[in-house]
Amino acid sequence: MTARFEGRRAIVTGGASGIGLTVARRLAAEGAKVAIFDRDAAKAEEAAASVGGLAVPLDITDWPAVEAGAKTVAEAFGGIDILVASAGITGPNTTLADYPPDAWRQVFDVNVHGLFHCNKAVVPFMVSGAYGRIVNIASVAGKEGNPNASAYSASKAAVIGLTKSLGKELAKTGITVNCVTPAAVKTAIFDQMQQSHIDFMLSKIPMGRFGTVDEVTSLVTWLASEECSFTTSAVFDISGGRATY
Repeated sequence: MTARFEGRRAIVTGGASGIGLTVARRLAAEGAKVAIFDRDAAKAEEAAASVGGLAVPLDITDWPAVEAGAKTVAEAFGGIDILVASAGITGPNTTLADYPPDAWRQVFDVNVHGLFHCNKAVVPFMVSGAYGRIVNIASVAGKEGNPNASAYSASKAAVIGLTKSLGKELAKTGITVNCVTPAAVKTAIFDQMQQSHIDFMLSKIPMGRFGTVDEVTSLVTWLASEECSFTTSAVFDISGGRATY
């Protein structure tokens, strides 16, 4: 495998499992130094060890912790070039009328406010280096809106909006900001969903199967590479034909 990330310094949030872990492994295999942000300290340490990287256990909803974590990475690696913001939760599967307000707030705290914290924290380091790649993990639900998943759908729509806004702000700095909108990818996040909702998501995919973490990782790592130099504020579908716009 070519070392297209040789010398690059990356943070992957939610990097202890699922898409985040696979992305971290691919970045490291291609030469990057990788820091793992994850709230599960033991899994973060295990993941970091597997990629020869740095574990930074933290809760992304805590701004001071994220700000300090970014500084820790920048000091350890000599800078920050890449952020892949993969951490997220689904919240309960229920109608909006029955949605618990506390659960709604938790979904937004992680999926929107936490992602905002991570984007905000790395920008100064990228600006100082006149280079950066930010890849935010959104969802096709943020475009289409899944029934019985209003908080998740709305939070991922917010990720798309944040990505477009930040990308335009940084368009002349050498920093690109893009997001991906996968359809359902079978990871541990399925454990947070009802089987009926999983079946519904599968029924919406014309290819008739779920995506794989490797397929998403291939797209994410291109967006995180130097090759992605004239694309910013963009939304990339990886949905097995589901997305209609």
